[in-house]
Amino acid sequence: MARVVVDVMLKPEILDPQGQAVQRALPRLGFEGISDVRQGKRFELEVDGPVDEAALARIHDLAEFLANTVIEDFTVRVEEVAEAVK
Repeated sequence: MARVVVDVMLKPEILDPQGQAVQRALPRLGFEGISDVRQGKRFELEVDGPVDEAALARIHDLAEFLANTVIEDFTVRVEEVAEAVK
């Protein structure tokens, strides 16, 4: 089993009101020196079987539905899944 992660972020030229709200709140919470915050989405997909080129192509197609590609960019990457210790 493998985990494929799709990260979705607003394109750099798109305003990010949620990120701006977080950035403005950070000094009040004691976090100084953060000049910008961008908010995004992360999707973790557990894939049965090998993650070959065909599987990645299907997941890339799926990612286009998860992201609004007019205003968002996305990346697709494979993560190793650690076996649970019993």
